[in-house]
Parts: sequence; structure tokens; C-alpha cells
Amino acid sequence: MKIAVPIKQVPETSTVKMDPETGTMVREGVEAIVNPLDLYAIETAIRLRQEHGGEATCITMGPPAAQKALREAISMGMDAGVLVSDKKFAGSDTWATSLVLANVLKSLGGFDMIICGERATDGDTGQVGPETAAFLDLPVATYIGSIDAIRDGTCRCRRMVEDGYEILEVQLPAVLTVVKEIGIPRLPTLRGKQKARHADIRVITAKDLGIPEKSLGLEGSPTKVMKISSPAVSRKCRMLTAKNDRDIQEAIGQTVDFLREKKLI
Repeated sequence: MKIAVPIKQVPETSTVKMDPETGTMVREGVEAIVNPLDLYAIETAIRLRQEHGGEATCITMGPPAAQKALREAISMGMDAGVLVSDKKFAGSDTWATSLVLANVLKSLGGFDMIICGERATDGDTGQVGPETAAFLDLPVATYIGSIDAIRDGTCRCRRMVEDGYEILEVQLPAVLTVVKEIGIPRLPTLRGKQKARHADIRVITAKDLGIPEKSLGLEGSPTKVMKISSPAVSRKCRMLTAKNDRDIQEAIGQTVDFLREKKLI
């Protein structure tokens, strides 16, 4: 079985800055980590490779420093890493990113399964997996919590929904996006870290893919950020200080009165 796992580097902090001119996230000078939700996709791919044999390849689109994410995935158990890197990709929204990833997957040859994380924690859209499937004209199953069986060219899995789960049978090759219920990601091993340190990371550029420049980066992104602003948060706080038993009783009474006033009790 040949499996591909697209992953993304995201800022380690929740305090991010946006470029007001381009509407894109400022990543320079910010520590980056593997998108936490992509770790579940990596774990799923490793388990399937161990069970069915074959090869599991990790792919990421980003600057040269994104090799760090690929090496971390290899240290966990992935077989190989591919870096998709070119300044022409800068500023790509989910549409342009998915177009590039789809062409990368085509250039690497056929895959039996493409496994993605549920979403990226910086953008929170959950669009890249399904959009990549659309560009590849492949079936897609989202919010997968378990894979029950793979046989006769199909994958039987459970899709998490609000009131339980759905049992799906998807024809392979297919794209799956997985959620946390799929399994706990393993930690890198010493042998894995040694392998990752010496792994040969393949680099793919825009020239290798032959995609028209007008379809890449900001120019190729139909999503446009028109305005950036920070919400104004203003709260009036009332402090109740209790230094003795009498104060405590008064504070309790005032708290109860406040909750009743707000119709919370």
C-alpha cells in the first residue's frame, strides 16, 4: 500500500501577526511546529503501513525550514519526506495550496490512500483535504475516527458526526481526513531520529510542476483578505474581597444576586 500524508507547519504560539498589506500570516521569527492535528494522520499512515506493507510518504509545502517537520515525521516512522518549496507559492490560500499538492501527488505517482489531518490550527478551515481530492477527482471521507477494514480495493471506516458515527465504504484510491479518535500519535524513537537526521528530503519547485504562475501564490488565490482588525474586548469587573466569615457570607449573597440578575439561576 502506498500512502501519502500532507502536513503543515504552524506557529507554536496562538499569538500570530498578520501582514495588513497581503492579508497573510507573518511567519518570520515565529517558532513553527508540525500541525498537531496532522500527527493523527501520520500515526494512521504508519499503522496502515505496518499492517499492510508498502510505503508512507510525508509531504509539506513551505520554506526550506519546513524540512524540520518532515524529519520529525520520519523520526516517528514515516518512510520518506517531500518538500514543496518555491517563493512562487508564497501567500497561497487553501485553493492554490490544494492545486499544488494535487499536482505534487500526481508527479510522485499513484497513491492508494492520502491521509490528512482534520484541519490546520492556524487557518481552521479544514478545506485542503477535500479540495485536493476534488483536484485529483478522488472520493473523500472526512472526520474519520477509525478504519475498520481495507480489502478488495475498498476502505471501510467510521465517520464521526454530531450524534454518533456513520459507517462508510470508500473506493480506493481515496482521500481521508482523520480526527483525534483515530489513535494517539506515537513519539519519535532514537532510531527514528537517527534515520531522520540522514534522510534525503526530495525538493519539488514550481518549475517541476509546470503550473501556470497565475494559479500560484497570492495571484492564484481566490480568497482575499480585505481588512484585518483586532476585536475590542471590554469587561467591567467587580471584585469581592472576603477577609472573614462575615465578608464571605456577604460575598456569597452578592454573587447569588448577580447570577439571578443575569437570569443564570
